[in-house]
Amino acid sequence: MELTKENVNYQGLVHQISETFLQGQKKAVVSVNSHLLETYWSVGQYIVEFEQKGSEKAKYGISLIKELSKDLSELHGKGFSISNLKRMRQFYLAYPIGAKPSHQLSWSHYVELMKIEDKLERSFYEKQAILENWSIPELKRQKKASLFLRLAASKDKEKILQLAKQGQTLEQPKDIIREPYVLEFLQIPEPYHLSETEIEQRIIGSLQHFLLELGKGFAFIGRQYRITLGNRHHYVDLVFYHHILKCFVLIDLKREEADYEDVGQMNMYLGYFENEENTEGDNPPIGIVLAREKDELLIKYAMHNVSSQLFVSKYQFYLPNREELKALIERQLSRDDE
Repeated sequence: MELTKENVNYQGLVHQISETFLQGQKKAVVSVNSHLLETYWSVGQYIVEFEQKGSEKAKYGISLIKELSKDLSELHGKGFSISNLKRMRQFYLAYPIGAKPSHQLSWSHYVELMKIEDKLERSFYEKQAILENWSIPELKRQKKASLFLRLAASKDKEKILQLAKQGQTLEQPKDIIREPYVLEFLQIPEPYHLSETEIEQRIIGSLQHFLLELGKGFAFIGRQYRITLGNRHHYVDLVFYHHILKCFVLIDLKREEADYEDVGQMNMYLGYFENEENTEGDNPPIGIVLAREKDELLIKYAMHNVSSQLFVSKYQFYLPNREELKALIERQLSRDDE
């Protein structure tokens, strides 16, 4: 039997070996990462326990890390710089016995996470990085964009604590909505004089970043999605499918303030998709009118008796004021339970 690329049995063998090899590589990486985290955690534990022995702490003081770095580097070479040893010590203090770190994240993830002083915020980013399989750049971007603070700003004390403990869970349409959406990755300079089409084009050009901002579960379907009603063509700016909620997500971009007509138009789009585009197993579509500004009272009345699957949310081209958001969350957490 000739072993050629056309031989089905041989190609099956190649595929089988290839898949096994790739899985083995993946397991090896996971195993190495797991051992690395345990090693660094243990080093941090030894340093902290040594420091806590009283006389030794007084004797060595702040020079302990410096001396350790010198002696361990002579024995083992790279890996024991002063900064690395400080991080290992911090690692143990941040994740003491009973709260050990997850092996699903790398040491580089934890280096980024340890830069977050607030325990609730750090816990959220850890859980979310695991849930959404964030890379290091993705984790950095979400930290910079204050995702936790944005999601927590509209929640009460109990929901904030739940968010920090579990991450963002996606169970119903409102769970995917953010306020505001931050589009700083579009790099649009002030005074932001771009048309809706130009904003849309920039989003398509930075689709990976936009999907990250939307959150977990989104798959891009198309732009300027045409629907025809009564011999008239209408176009939905952006269409996605959410594979967790199993529904289409329609986004209509507005250059300025959202109006009641925008709500009516999106409601029409939702009706069309539910009746004409949905297939068996699909849930009702979700619509998001994404605008620079919105009048809360006007939108409230415009949404009266309108689909609960329709949302009006704001976007901004710059990063949110972290200190203002943080102060708002702290006020929420400090309120006594009613």
